[in-house]
Amino acid sequence: MQHFELNAEPRTDKGKGASRRLRRAGKLPGILYGTSREAQPIALAHDDLVHHLEREAFFSHILTLTIGGKSEKVVLKDLQRHPFRPIVMHIDFLRVDETQELTMRIPIHFINEEACEGVKTGGAVVSRVMTEVEVSCLPKDLPEYIEVDLGPLNIGDTVHLSDLKLPAGVSIYAMKHGGDGSQTVASVHIPRAMEIEEEKPAEAAAAVPGAEAAAGEAAPAAEGAAAPAPAAEDKGKEKGKGKEKG
Repeated sequence: MQHFELNAEPRTDKGKGASRRLRRAGKLPGILYGTSREAQPIALAHDDLVHHLEREAFFSHILTLTIGGKSEKVVLKDLQRHPFRPIVMHIDFLRVDETQELTMRIPIHFINEEACEGVKTGGAVVSRVMTEVEVSCLPKDLPEYIEVDLGPLNIGDTVHLSDLKLPAGVSIYAMKHGGDGSQTVASVHIPRAMEIEEEKPAEAAAAVPGAEAAAGEAAPAAEGAAAPAPAAEDKGKEKGKGKEKG
């Protein structure tokens, strides 16, 4: 289990102007709240936080936040980034109560995709519909990620929300509150382009009997048509024969 420590300082200035001054000084405005205690505005070193954000586990771990020499267990609850610049604008932390369940979004890690039966032997592809899942648990049971093994899946197989293997003490928030466990997490299927290519020969083969039937219907019609008029040479011979008879 990875461990993350952050240092912060309390701040008293509030408002947009105060936040702009903090950012110009390389600080990040934030707030700490939860456990029925008063919310506390804080400031952190921006670049230190950005370094932590590069690690996926930071978003799903219990963090240690030290403010004025006093440490608290917290989790990251919200993050506001600049629309186009690589800057974090504001951050929210939630205090953790070891006796109360918390709700967190946990990443899903897919393994053995290259060994998946449908991909390896059937030319299928894996569609990852979900990349994270919201879970409820006590802080001590919070997992770093949920693992999904794609190896045994074949063409047409689907992993549903209810199929996820969760650690002890962890439940899926949506299902705990009456949500649909049949939601798709990942599926294995033939790419649409390949399906179209396979359909074309089948359509061509189906079209041949129809063409033969059309030809068969045209033949009787041709037989019932009027005979062609005789050639000019033949007409002359017929006229000569008539004169000899006279």
